[in-house]
Amino acid sequence: MSRNRLIAVVDDDPGMCDAIGEMVEALDFDSARFLSAEGFLAEAQVRDFDCLVTDIRMPGTDGFELARRVAQIAPALPVILISSIDDEMTRRKVGRVGGTAFLRKPCDAETFLTCVTNAMDRG
Repeated sequence: MSRNRLIAVVDDDPGMCDAIGEMVEALDFDSARFLSAEGFLAEAQVRDFDCLVTDIRMPGTDGFELARRVAQIAPALPVILISSIDDEMTRRKVGRVGGTAFLRKPCDAETFLTCVTNAMDRG
């Protein structure tokens, strides 16, 4: 019996973290939710995940730095960065830090599913 794919969700806003986690689960994946990059790095076995979805703007370690660290720990893990800010500078930086994809908040379930599935299929 195969397990569902496990997606880590990191967002400092508890409501947004829960909303994304619930969307992940509604799309038939399993989720683990973290309210900070530090919490994710301290509590999680990074290699156990099939994908990481992280907010960019967070206090302490932001999503860009988290993507850099994850690339060192688990280079094959797809990292999707999300933000309500969508500009060219942000999109370029996503690629520079090793992000697999960028999504603008809020995003609909169909766009999210396509992005996550494509990211995991590349890995």
